[in-house]
Amino acid sequence: MVNPYMFREYDIRGIAEEDFSDDVVYALGKTLGTYFLRNNVQKITLGRDCRLSSPRIHRGLSQGVLDTGCNIIDLGIIPTPLLYFSLFQLDMSGGLVITGSHNPPDYNGLKVCLDKGTIHGEEIQSIRRMLEKGDFEKGKGELEQSNIIESYLETATAFLKMGNRKCNVIIDSGNGTGGVVAGPFYRKLGVGVTELFSEMDGSFPNHHPDPTVPANLETLISKVKEQKADLGIAFDGDSDRIGVVDDNGKIIWGDQLMILFSRAILNEVPGATFIAEVKCSQTLFADIEKHGGNAIMWKVGHSLIKAKLKEENAELAGEMSGHIFFANRYYGYDDAIYAGARLLEIISHTDKKLSELLSDVSPTVATPEIRTECSDEIKFTVVQKLVDEFKKEYKVIDVDGARVLFDGGWGLVRASNTQPVLVLRFEAQDAKTLEEIRKTVEEKLAYIVNEVGKG
Repeated sequence: MVNPYMFREYDIRGIAEEDFSDDVVYALGKTLGTYFLRNNVQKITLGRDCRLSSPRIHRGLSQGVLDTGCNIIDLGIIPTPLLYFSLFQLDMSGGLVITGSHNPPDYNGLKVCLDKGTIHGEEIQSIRRMLEKGDFEKGKGELEQSNIIESYLETATAFLKMGNRKCNVIIDSGNGTGGVVAGPFYRKLGVGVTELFSEMDGSFPNHHPDPTVPANLETLISKVKEQKADLGIAFDGDSDRIGVVDDNGKIIWGDQLMILFSRAILNEVPGATFIAEVKCSQTLFADIEKHGGNAIMWKVGHSLIKAKLKEENAELAGEMSGHIFFANRYYGYDDAIYAGARLLEIISHTDKKLSELLSDVSPTVATPEIRTECSDEIKFTVVQKLVDEFKKEYKVIDVDGARVLFDGGWGLVRASNTQPVLVLRFEAQDAKTLEEIRKTVEEKLAYIVNEVGKG
């Protein structure tokens, strides 16, 4: 029995030992092989992360794909961005990466690429329906191995223009896939690198590889301070999300990083367009406009952001969670290792410390992401009712959930696409206003959750 909730908005995700049984994995391989062949894709690239369940899933999935007659170039254990890179470098029209990304160790999943993009939404549901129907192609595909890492290092390095300042960085890969590539890459740029937890270990013994959680950055912060490094860079489990701490050990969130990147890009490309998701600070949108750029607020989700970036011909897109997408001097997908290199490039061209580069941004008070449990069955209904309620009195941006605008700040409630939770975030000009906004939103939310729960 296949769990339909594995088929999310922008990937396939579940608990490895419950949702990805050997039978389901093999059937999923046959489904995906069929999906590719019917989209005129005869050969795909395949990669995987270092989770303990990934070798088993890799075996069953690849066998399923091959049994449809679809061919595979197996890239082995790689960061997710290198799977995306392979589509461009090897001129492929399809790819799969087995990864649980930033989710707990018992999770795993699949990101599916068609042409040069990651599929999402209805396209993923079409795969679910194909799996349930059981109508598969039959054949005997061929498997070949390839190493993409050296090619990635050469190509990515050529995109960068380092300045004269020699930086020192601490990198923390959290025992995910990042260290294998990031350390060699940054040294190739002439940067001094100290590595933390670069050995791949799917049990994640030191801390969970999710740089949006401050507790996971504690070792990095203390090491940056101890070594008086210029900055620290952390990666999530599959290296498509970045976390950054400045020279003082202060966390720089995704929207603040976007300010630095957008300013640098606007010097190269005046009037450029940027995409940022609904959880991002108002200061980001204001700063882009102030520097002559065009800022568009969009939905959360790497596939959705990537598609919007292409549609709007934007130079850069980003999420609070540290997914940063460079189309400027790059291919337009989320790559934390490359984003880290672009930050090192910016620092190499200035005498200022990283902590000084954002000193002119108006201070705000904001909460981190607040996650509150809400079942998959009701979470989207709850959010829609919240949008309808708040629209009676306030301006609501509803591109993805409810971003309710108040005097002096805003509050956001949206349904997570990867877990049975609602994600909340609040920002205001001062702590008192923040508390008032949060109270207003949370009280209304509690009431609606209760009403919908009663059914």
